[in-house]
Amino acid sequence: MSADIIKMPVVLRVSVGSKYGAQHSQDWSALVTHIPGLKAAFPATPYDAKGLMASALVGTDPVVFFESQRIYDIGEQFHEGGVPEEYYEIPFGKADVKRAGKDVTILTFGAVLYRALKAADELKAKYGLEAEVIDARTLVPFDYETVLESVKKTGRLVIVTDACERGSFASEVARQVTEMAFDYLDAPPVVVASKNWITPAHELEEAFFPQPSWIIDAINAKILPIPGYTNTTNQSLAKKLENESKGV
Repeated sequence: MSADIIKMPVVLRVSVGSKYGAQHSQDWSALVTHIPGLKAAFPATPYDAKGLMASALVGTDPVVFFESQRIYDIGEQFHEGGVPEEYYEIPFGKADVKRAGKDVTILTFGAVLYRALKAADELKAKYGLEAEVIDARTLVPFDYETVLESVKKTGRLVIVTDACERGSFASEVARQVTEMAFDYLDAPPVVVASKNWITPAHELEEAFFPQPSWIIDAINAKILPIPGYTNTTNQSLAKKLENESKGV
């Protein structure tokens, strides 16, 4: 509105994730990404969190910085030497390939990175499938180029998020990738998300938030049949239609 004359260097830290039931466990990323002008970061590692926060603080745009309570106690696992003491920045709009693979791409937002890695471990150890795991790191701006390069290699995409599936940013990315990479896809992108309902008490959250088995179930049922694997969840079209008719 001011033709870039007025700046708004505001960073809002938002705690999301789990452990606190219905009041504080929702993932609000879809609401934020829908508002033009806001940037959205969702780091999943200490190294990325420090670098992205530095970039957010030196910028002149409003940033919503999502942090998952689920991973506050997880140390740095991907950057050799841990988190550097010196200052550094990670640019917004640059995803990170946390694990290379050739059979299926798993794109994650936030804390689901660690559950996706567990699913990738099982896929490789038991079924000989190599999953490429990509951590989005920021949602706005979003790094479609890295995702597209991976999809061109694997032909398959699973997007995992702790947000409820209906109206999620993961669903938006699935739509965009379908348009951008239609000729490279062996199957439509699949979103693995939380249930379309109110977050339950902590004791029931494993039945609400995506688990490693849900990711493998989705791959087996909708993308790439896995010999010898038996689904743990009902991935049928009939079940999907039943849930949608109930609004859950």
